[in-house]
Amino acid sequence: MADKNLTPRAAADTPRSLSGLVPFLRPYKLQIGLAILFLVLAAGATLVLPIALKSLIDGGLVAADPGQRIMGLRDHFLALFGVGAALGLFSAARFYMVTWIGERVTADLRNAVYAHVVEQSPEFFETTQTGEVLSRLTTDTTLVQTVVGSSLSMGLRNTVMGIGAMGMLVITNPYVMGQVLGILVLVVLPSVYFGRRVRGLSRASQDRVADSSAIAAEVLNAIPVVQSYVQEHREARRFASATEAAFDTARKRNRVRSMLVAFIITATFGALLWGLYQGTQAVLRGDITAGHLGQTVVYVLILVSSVAVLSEVYGDLLRAAGATERLMDLLATRSPVQDPAAPKPLPPVTGGSAVTLDAVTFHYPSRPQHASLREVSLAVHPGETVALVGPSGAGKSTVLQLLLRYYDTERGTVAIDGVPVRELALADLRGRVGIVPQDSVVFSANALENIRYGKPDASDDEVVAAATAAFAHDFISALPEGYKTFLGERGVRLSGGQRQRIAIARAILKNPPLLLLDEATSALDAESERMVQAALEAAMHGRTTIVVAHRLATVQRADRIIVLDHGRVIETGTHTALVARGGLYARLAAMQFDLEPASPALVAG
Repeated sequence: MADKNLTPRAAADTPRSLSGLVPFLRPYKLQIGLAILFLVLAAGATLVLPIALKSLIDGGLVAADPGQRIMGLRDHFLALFGVGAALGLFSAARFYMVTWIGERVTADLRNAVYAHVVEQSPEFFETTQTGEVLSRLTTDTTLVQTVVGSSLSMGLRNTVMGIGAMGMLVITNPYVMGQVLGILVLVVLPSVYFGRRVRGLSRASQDRVADSSAIAAEVLNAIPVVQSYVQEHREARRFASATEAAFDTARKRNRVRSMLVAFIITATFGALLWGLYQGTQAVLRGDITAGHLGQTVVYVLILVSSVAVLSEVYGDLLRAAGATERLMDLLATRSPVQDPAAPKPLPPVTGGSAVTLDAVTFHYPSRPQHASLREVSLAVHPGETVALVGPSGAGKSTVLQLLLRYYDTERGTVAIDGVPVRELALADLRGRVGIVPQDSVVFSANALENIRYGKPDASDDEVVAAATAAFAHDFISALPEGYKTFLGERGVRLSGGQRQRIAIARAILKNPPLLLLDEATSALDAESERMVQAALEAAMHGRTTIVVAHRLATVQRADRIIVLDHGRVIETGTHTALVARGGLYARLAAMQFDLEPASPALVAG
């Protein structure tokens, strides 16, 4: 289901919502000025054509002397060609400038939306599906591009031509002009009614497309699970149902627009025939010349066709207004986690960082009734290794997320090296922390760039050294192109243990004073686990390490073990002391060690 925060507001019902694009258009005033100039020149050339046609008919076709007629025809056809050439030149220049502006503004808009989204805190992604955001970046920006790069230009051009044709009709034939205006009123009023219907259906169609995008993004990111449960056909049916709903809504929208097009074309043709009939009667009476009749008919055609195009453009503007409103809503979203106005500097560290939690209470925004942490206090000294253990949902990973300031605490203080994290610039805070998550992330790049993600300016030798320390060098070297081997989307070409060692190498390369290990060896087989544990033990030397683990065999040699349950600290001590105490840790240890023999007690997470 789409996030309610991204649902278009009532303001999307009018083209005024397009005003949100003004900041993106402002840097290109010169290009916009040139586009308007060429647009006016092209419209002017179009308006000159009927005058040239009148001269051709009256001066070249109706002339009495055959010699004068031949010379007149040649001159008038040359004049017509000159007008046509000018029209072609100005139209081409207008088309280039307008499409350039559309492409440039759309690219800027996509960049702005994407850059804004990646800065949002995890709270945003708790309530917003990734597919919904992708739909905004693709479908909605494409609609905006269509309007800025095409429809808006067509609207302005036809407005200029319509006004020009109306002015020429008033000057040359006010009687016909009065009748044409009456017909135009009959065209515009139904167009407004149908336009409102199209607007509502367009907004609904965009919602349905976003729904199908959200389903696709969710399922494609979980293909192994889908296939393991043999749910391919079910998911295909679910996606087909969403796309069918989008098609049905689009069909209704197109049906209404088709009715509008049919009405406008019929009314336009009727207005043209009426103007032609009135003109022929005036010619027969001798009131006007044949050339005047031709000029009047062309101006009527320009005027009525301009109104017809404007009604179509208005529908496009309404669709783009809804898309713009959605994008502006997304850009207006503000992450609750922001850099402070005057961030404090972090003190230099020679060893590991100091970590302090003082009476911290926290609820996840999506679970406001359940406290993940309750009055938790904790002090980790520089260079110390502390393990957080406890049952699922006890709050272990929450501690790590608060240290990285993915969320802000409701009560209490989280501090690193004596400075509250709220008072630090996010880049400074997170630059001092390295994390190896349980679900290791491998990007669609080669092994070299994946490891270098931890330190973008690292040399190849530094990357290889980090991979060697993480026991990843051997399997990377065995890949078809070694470190240059593309690892596939989400690292699909690697095993779970290999992906985890890539993530560990990335953290080792970053070389932070504070290392967070969130079930870092959970995906490894016994042999890989021994290698990675040895690598982590060396990597943790001289820095502070906080380990989250369910497998107690991996934390027995931690300096301290903190036992959490229901968001509270209930036990603290070494492995030996906690087992002897006979509390929750002792019961967890008894269950695990009864089920599996204790592995070599090395510190990992």
